[in-house]
Amino acid sequence: MIERFPMTKEGYEELLKERNHLKDDILPKILKEVQIAREHGDLSENAEYKFGKEAQRNTERKIGEIAFKLINSEIIDIKSLPEDDVVIFGATVTFINKETKETIKYKIVGEDEADLEQNKISYLAPVAKNAIGKEPGDIIKVPTANGIIEYEIDDVKYI
Repeated sequence: MIERFPMTKEGYEELLKERNHLKDDILPKILKEVQIAREHGDLSENAEYKFGKEAQRNTERKIGEIAFKLINSEIIDIKSLPEDDVVIFGATVTFINKETKETIKYKIVGEDEADLEQNKISYLAPVAKNAIGKEPGDIIKVPTANGIIEYEIDDVKYI
């Protein structure tokens, strides 16, 4: 069975943009540098050639990994779903820490889209895993290295 990669429409477009940048901009530069290094003679002692070939392999591998994820992606367009206040993939959820009363808002996204600086967490993150299927008012318990943190689901938006 082929692994599926859930992602938002925006996440798919960003991944496609990254693949195109690697394929159309980065890889041609690396190939040019490898060709120039090859022209310097003895390849067994040519550090520029060795580093260039390694960069080429790494870039080609990354392009392949991204292409595999794009081909096997499962795009979830949250805006096309009827709103029913249930936490699902793609939802933006406001949590209240039951102990500190601190409020935090996260959008639940695919693994490649997760970015804490933008308040986007992977659907595999403990807080997201525990929240999926829950509704505002529900309490979730999230295990951490320092014990269990309880959060109340305050609000769910499909944006």
